[in-house]
Amino acid sequence: MPADNSHLIVDAARRRSAATRRRAVAALRRMDATGTTITFETVAREAGVSRSWLYNQPDLRAEIERLRAGRRSIPAARPVPDRQRASDASLLRRLEAATERNRQLEAENRELRDALALALGERRTADLTGRRGDTPNKKTSAVIGPC
Repeated sequence: MPADNSHLIVDAARRRSAATRRRAVAALRRMDATGTTITFETVAREAGVSRSWLYNQPDLRAEIERLRAGRRSIPAARPVPDRQRASDASLLRRLEAATERNRQLEAENRELRDALALALGERRTADLTGRRGDTPNKKTSAVIGPC
């Protein structure tokens, strides 16, 4: 009676199935990252698997449908990958930070305008009174040439 080697066939089938799943998941991630249109046809072609196999994998089917539906609702020239989309909370925090930065810049601009007005006023006063700089009545010394 020949030896029972069926476990080798079962192991090979498991390895082949795992490799197929890895290819499909990798293709799906790659397509999402690059913004490629995601359909059962395009995923099957990219992964080298059949469409019917994809339809029979509940988790992959749900992910393809989710990504496909998400892309339909975003009218953009090039769809944004799912992992790069900002959440409402994230957008709100960015808006609050930008608003605070605007307030800081407005205050800084106000201070700089006031300082400039003061400096221009002092210069005008100095021009009118004939005094320049920090030493108003001091004459400059003669320049001595080379020896």
